[in-house]
This record gives sequence, structure tokens and C-alpha cells, in this order.
Amino acid sequence: MEIVNNGVALREDKQLLVLAHLSQLLDYVTGFGGFIVPLILWVVNKDRVINMDSHGKAILNFQISIFIYCILCIPAILLLGLGIIGLIIIGILAFVLPIVNAVKASNGEAPDYYISIPFFK
Repeated sequence: MEIVNNGVALREDKQLLVLAHLSQLLDYVTGFGGFIVPLILWVVNKDRVINMDSHGKAILNFQISIFIYCILCIPAILLLGLGIIGLIIIGILAFVLPIVNAVKASNGEAPDYYISIPFFK
């Protein structure tokens, strides 16, 4: 399905949205690819694919928020080891939430990263 918006044809591509969400899992392989790949996919396709702008912003908000939470947990390690528990919880959420939102994207639903700070709106 294509929609013409300001002379640009928008196409519906749920597979690309799912790929953008799942590409966050590259953090577990490369350490930094989970931010770079979704950023590139969002910048290149935000004006070409329906809902890519909202999904891309949600992904980037989530990635930046996860980074901030990890930075905040480092000094908390000295406080009775609470930072280690925080890092474990962040690691689990950073693995599970992209998968959940990839399933939502494949069903045509809006993403919901409930722990993310809204930097991009």
C-alpha cells in the first residue's frame, strides 16, 4: 500500500519496522550496533515508510535511556551492590522489550518502551 505525502510515496513495510526493533539486539553481539543500525534505518526511511518515524524515535529514545540507566548504575555498585542488580534488570529489559515491540510492529501496533525517556517526540 502506498500513500502519497508531499509528492513522496510512502509504503507500508512491516518487515523493516520489525528489523529496526530487532537490530537493537546487536548490542549483545557488537556492543554498539544496537544504536547505530536503528539510527541509520530511521534516518534513511523515516520519509519513505509508514510509521517509521514514530518507531525510530521510540527505538532511539529507548537506546539513549538504557545508556543513561547503565551510567547511573555504575556509581550505585558501591552502594551495597544495588547497581549490579540494576544492570541485570536493564540487561533483561533491553533484551525483552525489542522483541515484544517487534511483534507489535508486525501486528501494526504502536511501540511501547515504557521505561524510555522521551528525548524525541
